[in-house]
Amino acid sequence: MKTLRSRLAIALLAASMLSPFTAPASAQAPAVSGDEIVVTARKREEAAKDVPLSITAYDPATIAEVTAGGQDLTFLSARTPSVNVESSFGRTFPRFYIRGLGNVDFDLNASQPVSLVYDEIVQENPVLKGFPAFDLARIEVLRGPQGTLFGRNTPAGVIKFDSVAPSADQGGYAKVEVRNLGGIAAEGAAGGEFAPGLSARVSGLINTQDDWVDDRGPGVLTQLGGYTDQALRLQLRYQPDSALDLHASLHVRDFDGTGQLFRANSIRAGSGGFVSGFDRETVFYDGGAGNPQQLRTWGGVFKASYDFGPATLTSVTGYETIDKFFSRGDIDGGFGAVFAPPSGPGAPLPFSSETSDAVTDHQQWSQELRLASNPGGAFDWLIGAYLFQEELGVLSLSYESLFTNGAINGRATQAQDTDAWAIFGSASFKPVDALTVTVGLRYSDEEKTFTGERFQTPVAFTGAANRLTARAKVGDEAVSWDVSAVYALDADQNLYGRVARGFRAPAIQGRVLFGDVVTTAQSEFVTSYEAGYKASLWDGRIRADASVFYYEIEDQQLTAIGGAGNFNQLLNAKEGIGQGFEADISYTPSENWDFRLGVAYNDTEINDANLTVAACGAPFLLCTVTDPLLAGGVARINGNSFPNAPEWTGNVGARWQTTLADGAGVFVSTDWAYKGETNFVLYESREFREEGYWEGGLRAGYVTPDERFSVVAFGRNITDEERLVGVVDFNNLTGFLNQPRIYGVELKVAY
Repeated sequence: MKTLRSRLAIALLAASMLSPFTAPASAQAPAVSGDEIVVTARKREEAAKDVPLSITAYDPATIAEVTAGGQDLTFLSARTPSVNVESSFGRTFPRFYIRGLGNVDFDLNASQPVSLVYDEIVQENPVLKGFPAFDLARIEVLRGPQGTLFGRNTPAGVIKFDSVAPSADQGGYAKVEVRNLGGIAAEGAAGGEFAPGLSARVSGLINTQDDWVDDRGPGVLTQLGGYTDQALRLQLRYQPDSALDLHASLHVRDFDGTGQLFRANSIRAGSGGFVSGFDRETVFYDGGAGNPQQLRTWGGVFKASYDFGPATLTSVTGYETIDKFFSRGDIDGGFGAVFAPPSGPGAPLPFSSETSDAVTDHQQWSQELRLASNPGGAFDWLIGAYLFQEELGVLSLSYESLFTNGAINGRATQAQDTDAWAIFGSASFKPVDALTVTVGLRYSDEEKTFTGERFQTPVAFTGAANRLTARAKVGDEAVSWDVSAVYALDADQNLYGRVARGFRAPAIQGRVLFGDVVTTAQSEFVTSYEAGYKASLWDGRIRADASVFYYEIEDQQLTAIGGAGNFNQLLNAKEGIGQGFEADISYTPSENWDFRLGVAYNDTEINDANLTVAACGAPFLLCTVTDPLLAGGVARINGNSFPNAPEWTGNVGARWQTTLADGAGVFVSTDWAYKGETNFVLYESREFREEGYWEGGLRAGYVTPDERFSVVAFGRNITDEERLVGVVDFNNLTGFLNQPRIYGVELKVAY
């Protein structure tokens, strides 16, 4: 998959970033610091301990540590309390879950209850959510409903990425990484002031990996698993005085590689786990087409703010577009069929399923205007308005792999338009010196229109007509709100409580390539109750953020995936409940040692006595269902946990560093993440689940006395765990896996 052009591009990027700048910058953050952790969870800079939310914040040093080895955004999974991330597409379509609440929907118009916000712009389409993490000032994970300041589709929470902004300080860095499986990556940034008040910053990433998985299905032996992922960010900032700040940025991404690798009959029937002799470096697909995937996106942000003295006016304008997206997958994960031998691997497959999806049209516009009081008074406030528009077109194809060497035998399109607007406000006041009360309110209005057209279907033998046109329209207006209070025990410790109501807007799903029905889901409303403790003690050497929570979901939106076929159906459960706790603790006893601990417990439950879904190949059951069954292979799911919602997640980390006689530094660090027992689908079975497991990382490095150069050896998944992270349930016991063990060396220079 890697080409000479991509290798040359890596070399050129690294070389360009190695040009000297005038002002040195530290190659790594100091181990001990009394500085506050600053976040922008409420759209203004504040100390994290003063914000009445459960927050995990990643600084640049931590981001560099957990993204080593070419990690995509799944690095957040389990390493952040109450967070899970998975994808049936691979690196381009991550699905996020917070406190157990997420959406397993794999379609390109899927609605998610976790919003991903990059440089203040919501990345609405799920394909946009996978933009790589590089040259970031911070990542913030905000747990619980965020409907007041961030609007619809945030009932579970928000994940915020903030790029390093241009400034007058000259500086930059370049980093080159070489790893196993033929992986090479280069990352760098450079910036500074080049005219009075005018600064710029350019940052880029090229990440490549060779093919490493053999496709031994019928036909020519091919290899899969490689990719080339490139991203670039250009920023300009104009600050003629202390009042005016104009900031424009442009970002692009180009991905070409292998999508998710599905593996037929990889799960042991009757018990779960992998079958005997399973080999992660081998797949067996029809026709040698592989699972190719291409993505090209770009977008821009223009942010303008003016400080009037008592208040600051801010405008944020964003545009995002998917210029190209194509993903083809051998969904059944094997070759042949029971009626077209040979077939495998393992037991003969009931039928073949090979499909692709492509984005044919996409653009997203958003505009936010807000006026906020400047901090320092006894009464802080913020008011604003928001507009959002999105157009999406999708082409879905099916291929006949058994008799016609992959000829197209199904074709359908989807078109969806979304229009939304909102007004919002928030105010904080101090009834007494130690107590701060905040009240927020938002009114939102949204409308979606959908048209699905089918021109040919591969399942015409079931009685479905080839030609079909289906339309749907949904809309709603809703009020989100939150009330919170922070009580300062002293200068270093706070208690807080929060009640919040958020919602997910109504959704439409019409994968008409395989079915005649367009389903809709009405708005989902979440009411959350949370209390917590935050502290920064011993000059910042001990930091703690702990919370307990309980939430109720009215008309919970769920997606029934597969079961009876390769399609999705939306449904509303009468009620969903989640409760638990989470804690983030760091301890720096000395300049030599640093320890981190995170833990979360999430107990979730679907409450709807009449709710049923088709199970694993219904009406012919291919798995061992443990839920009550009705005729036709339909399972009752009342009382089940949410899908992809492990009860326990946790992480631990430790770092040791010391200074040598010549002033150079050496360090060793390790981090481990635990993901508890996970059920992947709405119904419960013995096969479509995974036991709890740990994944660990290790780093060891040397930093020169001037802190400009460093060399680091690293490993991810160092115990080479092989675990399921998702399944396909309508055809056979198909699963897909976590990433294999990755190790390598990283060279970095900072200026």
